[in-house]
Amino acid sequence: MKLSGGVEWALHCCVVLTAASEPVPAARLAQLHDVSPSYLAKQMQALSRAGLVRSVQGKTGGYVLTRKASDITLLDVVQAVDGAAPAFVCTEIRQRGPLATPPEKCVKPCPIARAMGAADAAWRASLAGVTIADLVTSVETDSGPDALPGIGTWLTGG
Repeated sequence: MKLSGGVEWALHCCVVLTAASEPVPAARLAQLHDVSPSYLAKQMQALSRAGLVRSVQGKTGGYVLTRKASDITLLDVVQAVDGAAPAFVCTEIRQRGPLATPPEKCVKPCPIARAMGAADAAWRASLAGVTIADLVTSVETDSGPDALPGIGTWLTGG
């Protein structure tokens, strides 16, 4: 499974937004992560379209999470940025070529499609089982309890 780079940026933004006490402009998030503001803005727009963040207008505007971090899963973010399409799409190769299986004999998905579907389902279940709050806890464990509050202060210009 290959995810776009936008997923990583979007996940990082969701994590750091938990530390902000006010809306954070996309340009400030881009500066924090040393990425192009226009590139990051696309990821934030995808999160906004999915209802994971909302844009607050005005001089002190920016992005905020729309729900608690414990209610946003990694799968939500992946699907917002990369879409919900399955990783594997069976094209019924078994029905092609000189020894093709007739369609009427293909009463269930082929073993390859079943295996890939099961793998996709397991991957999605794994992502659905981890929340932004879980990532926040890991950041606090790995980087210390002051890491995210420090980022929050920096994001809001304090």
